[in-house]
Amino acid sequence: MTAVPGMRDLAHRLLSYEAGVGKTSEPMESPTLRVYEKLRQSLSTFAGVAAFESLAFRALTQAKSEAPDLWPLQIAADGSLQGLGKFEPQIDMDKDLASEFPVDDGGIVLIARLLGLLLIFLGEALTLSLLRNAWPGEAFDDRNSMHGRNA
Repeated sequence: MTAVPGMRDLAHRLLSYEAGVGKTSEPMESPTLRVYEKLRQSLSTFAGVAAFESLAFRALTQAKSEAPDLWPLQIAADGSLQGLGKFEPQIDMDKDLASEFPVDDGGIVLIARLLGLLLIFLGEALTLSLLRNAWPGEAFDDRNSMHGRNA
């Protein structure tokens, strides 16, 4: 089973955005975890923790077939992602993010799967609304964002 078209590009865009946000000298959480947590907070507020946990579990199960480095990860009862540090290092934002910390493929696959399920179960309009809620400064304007074209 492949991801919904355009979701991999959107996932990469969100992960790249998070990798470049808040450049400080302090080590930060991985971009994958920051994107995941923003999606978790946004959807949990809208539909509840159990709904998010269910979608996240399904997304992770699907993603593991494409990205074997995701096997150590688990979804906790509260929907949080457990075990991410086992395959993704902490990021030191003083370094050049573009060359030193490329967005990893496992993170892209996981976030793409989660976005794809949101699109399937909630529809495009509601998914875009949740993305705008999680990233208020980003442009998620209509079908361009959801289908892999630049907004």
